Amino acid sequence: MGEDGPTPPSGVDITVPNVARMYDYYLDGKDNYAADREAAERVIEVMPGSRAGAQANRAFLVRAVRHLVAEAGITQFLDLGAGLPTQNNVHEVALSLNPDARVVYVDWDPVVCSHSRALLRAPDSVGVVEADLRDMDAILRHETTRTLLDFDRPVAVMMVSILHFVDDSDDPHGIVARYRDATAPGSHLVVSHLTGDLMAKARPEETARAEEIYRRTATPVHLRTHQETEDLFKGYGLVDPGLVWLTDWRPDEPVPDDSTVVRLGGGRGGPAEEAPGYGGRIPAYAGVARKL
Repeated sequence: MGEDGPTPPSGVDITVPNVARMYDYYLDGKDNYAADREAAERVIEVMPGSRAGAQANRAFLVRAVRHLVAEAGITQFLDLGAGLPTQNNVHEVALSLNPDARVVYVDWDPVVCSHSRALLRAPDSVGVVEADLRDMDAILRHETTRTLLDFDRPVAVMMVSILHFVDDSDDPHGIVARYRDATAPGSHLVVSHLTGDLMAKARPEETARAEEIYRRTATPVHLRTHQETEDLFKGYGLVDPGLVWLTDWRPDEPVPDDSTVVRLGGGRGGPAEEAPGYGGRIPAYAGVARKL
């Protein structure tokens, strides 16, 4: 462990902010560097809810995995853009509910993969693949993926807080479709995605500043509308309550009215543009869907 953070693998430029390490900082993790913390703090300065958003996103992931294992009977997970191995990861939740669960984490960052491999203690249950989620063939044909996951049985494809880092020119719909087509009937897709539906109208200047900060990272952010996010689920059927605000997806406790006035998807209410500001709401959508 260096003075500035963990000792990076050879060839990794820690002077360039990295989204996964920024996210680790939001979650109060230790696997980040000065450039990541500086960029994260600048985002927090203009978007004070960023840290709360990251924590809410992790809570959604926990609820989604819990549902998939306990209610949908899913035991296989392909977590794309998994990020750093902080607490309440997919394998921790899944294995606590079913010891036969299998998880493959995928990330393109060598720092992420290095720390993940060092942390994981269950090679028969959990594996790490260093690859870009856009390189579907490399991931689906990887020895680790093929060893741990049986694609003749349902697999949950996790795209949690990752697709907003995929540019339209890279065809995010096509990427999702390739993973969908590679999985068996009964497989699921889990997505959370940042949106400008609330932010761009309520706080346009802050939204523009936050996007500019992310443009200086290795992976710029692309905010999408509710309809654009819902379109990513083509070929899947959204499970109840549909595509909703992040904190509204099957919350463990009732969500206060002042933090979630608007509900979208699943027949729950009007369009986002009717919402006055965004108050304490997390400006992200979340949904879980079953392959048709």
